[in-house]
Amino acid sequence: MKKKLVMIGNGMAGVSFVEQLLKLNPNRYDITIIGAEPHPNYNRIMLSSVLAGDANMQDIVLNDWSWYSSNHIELHTGQAVNHIDTAGRTVTTDKGLKVVYDELVLATGSLPFMLPLPGADKEGVIAFRDIKDCETMIETAKSYKKAVVIGGGLLGLEAARGLLNLNMEVSVVHIHNYLMERQLDLTASRMLQAELESQGMQFLLEKHSDAIIGRKRVAGLKFKDGTHVEADLIVMAVGIRPNVQLAKESGIEVNRGIVVDDQMRTSIPNVYAVGECAEHRGIAYGLVAPLYEQGAVLAKSLAGVENEGYQGSVVSTKLKVSGVHVFSAGIFTDEPGTKALRVQDDLDGVYKKVVFRDGKVVGAVLFGDTADGSRLFSLIRSGEDFSGREKEVLFGTGGGSSPASNEDLVTAMSGDEIVCGCNGVTKDTIVESITENGCVSLNEIKACTKASASCGGCKPLVEAILTATLGADNVQTVKEGICGCTRHTRDEVVEAIKRMRLTTSKEVMHVMEWDNPEGCSKCRPALNYYLGMVWPEEHDDEPESRFVNERNHANIQKDGTFSVVPRIYGGVTTPDDLQKIASVAQKYQVPLVKITGGQRIDLLGVKKEDLPQVWKELDMPSGYAYGKALRTVKTCVGSTFCRFGTQDSIKMGIEMEKRFERLNTPAKVKLAVSGCPRNCAESTIKDLGVVAIDGGSEIYVGGNGGTRVRAAELLVKVKTDEEVLEWTAAYLQYYRETANFGERTSEWVQRVGLDTVKKALEKKEDREALVSRIDKTLGLMKDPWKQIIENDELRSAFDALTAAPERGAGAAGEPVDGKVILSDKDR
Repeated sequence: MKKKLVMIGNGMAGVSFVEQLLKLNPNRYDITIIGAEPHPNYNRIMLSSVLAGDANMQDIVLNDWSWYSSNHIELHTGQAVNHIDTAGRTVTTDKGLKVVYDELVLATGSLPFMLPLPGADKEGVIAFRDIKDCETMIETAKSYKKAVVIGGGLLGLEAARGLLNLNMEVSVVHIHNYLMERQLDLTASRMLQAELESQGMQFLLEKHSDAIIGRKRVAGLKFKDGTHVEADLIVMAVGIRPNVQLAKESGIEVNRGIVVDDQMRTSIPNVYAVGECAEHRGIAYGLVAPLYEQGAVLAKSLAGVENEGYQGSVVSTKLKVSGVHVFSAGIFTDEPGTKALRVQDDLDGVYKKVVFRDGKVVGAVLFGDTADGSRLFSLIRSGEDFSGREKEVLFGTGGGSSPASNEDLVTAMSGDEIVCGCNGVTKDTIVESITENGCVSLNEIKACTKASASCGGCKPLVEAILTATLGADNVQTVKEGICGCTRHTRDEVVEAIKRMRLTTSKEVMHVMEWDNPEGCSKCRPALNYYLGMVWPEEHDDEPESRFVNERNHANIQKDGTFSVVPRIYGGVTTPDDLQKIASVAQKYQVPLVKITGGQRIDLLGVKKEDLPQVWKELDMPSGYAYGKALRTVKTCVGSTFCRFGTQDSIKMGIEMEKRFERLNTPAKVKLAVSGCPRNCAESTIKDLGVVAIDGGSEIYVGGNGGTRVRAAELLVKVKTDEEVLEWTAAYLQYYRETANFGERTSEWVQRVGLDTVKKALEKKEDREALVSRIDKTLGLMKDPWKQIIENDELRSAFDALTAAPERGAGAAGEPVDGKVILSDKDR
């Protein structure tokens, strides 16, 4: 009979251990995992991407619900274990679940350290540790403006960057005199601070927090020097501590963490610990790579595979802080007995420092250019003696560029060295996927091991391992398809749609021989867009292929309600429309009415079954705040009232919004019109912005004010309003026809090049052809709110009795009451 293995904790370290155990001995245990959060295993490293809006929960999931069911793992989420009976070998949760174990693994992770300040229990004081914290910050930013982050380490800076992206004013408070002192030296830190200040962050260094002020909700932070800073939100990111309370209450030896030996055994037989909760040889690690190494040892032990045990880890940190690449490893500060080699380039923002002791590399710091990081880390681990030739480490034997390529680095790497830090994939695992599983391309390795599947930073190294293992002639360069269901690229798909007159997604997938005949959540929306773009008249939109917000024509919120944003052309409204909005908000008890950054009014918290009636009583067109379409046209007052205005920006903004409303695009599109070069409408960070000048207008394109801030580039100068509309229409249609689905104009312009765009639009006959095609599409567009109001069949989907939650409880592989339910087939 199989032994019963129970793991408390469903995080990255623990599930990585389970993955490796299943590979080594898949039939030895019946596995039960109990997790306190209501989610499957997700990548905590990418929480900052969720906060920044670059990813959602689905994007950062490492092991989805179906993974647990397909591996016959019984998963209980949303439950916390509150008792371990080490004598009877049972665990009990706060919901009354009792599970018997033969082997127990504690993977309880860590808890955020909250400073014991007076007022720390006030509303608006939170940590930054999990998805719930992200949701709290996102929700707070909708109503409040000033944020303070306590902690100038990596976590604090990530939180600060995300809050900046949520349009909050952010101050970072740090007790030390420079940022990230655990990962950077003073020079690198000062360079980082300067870059972050240019992005909008403010820093209060060498500040000791004294008390949080405010009544029920936080109003500010007071310092011990008597000064204070205003705050509507305080995020504490001052560190973590191992989560050991359960172990301590169970009689398991605890120091700072749960004390373990080299086999990850605790002081109680048959009980193990792994991850941030564990303390090995006096060290509790907080970086992901050592935790994966611990999991590998524990997996071998419980699989019955002999191993040398865990010997501790030499740690390195390779990070991307608010768009800036940094790396550090080993001893990187100047200490007695050490010498340092430094290279600093303030013009390009690059800094490199290598620290030597007795001729050996013992540490390094890189800023701006981290390409040498893996090679330097390998040198630290190898202990190679460079006495008398230290400069070769950075400059090579000829004093030029770095001496080692990725191929050289691969040769020097040990097999147990982690290549992909996001997913804990070692060199040996990648080599095994090539030699034993037959992987011959990067895509196949990614599918087999997850290496390079998250942030992609290890991609060059994975490719180098592939080349070194197979030889360059045997490596297959496989083009990346639009998703994992096919190897066909975007251009091949669009060309086939045109050439063979394909008009439905099913036709495309069948004719082009999709590997997955049903498609996936990535390719189905893309196909639906490409079909509609190529054949606007022949193609019937496929609502089932659209995302949940587009299916419901409203943005779903975390509590299952929706937000309603009516169209307000150019940001200009009337007393009658304001009165209608107010009446609807009162009648349907809308909990929050907010002015958006795009000069519109957002009704947040509308029930799904109320949506059609809300739309009807508003009697206003949809603002498409939920779709990949034209969102807003932001305007300033312009010459109508402003003494600096040179053109009527309000009139132009309204004309543009009415001209292009409802236009489906590869990604959301935001426009703006500024009445003078003072640019109050922020035209130069929009997808397309118009700036009025004396005697005409300048049109800027490819801007982005989001996570990856990008200034727009000048496309053309024109003299008349008619030319503005013509160039805008031609530009938008060219973007529609050549961009990848989901690709913002800022990314598209960088990819194809502004010169390419200019050349495509320079001839008037080419612009007119593009305008003709966009007009055909626009002529077919209808307001979706009005369609649903007037169509009983469409409206029935919103009725109270049929309006089911969008995240289907009880579907195959999805959680019900915190437990994964299998389909009949799986049973």
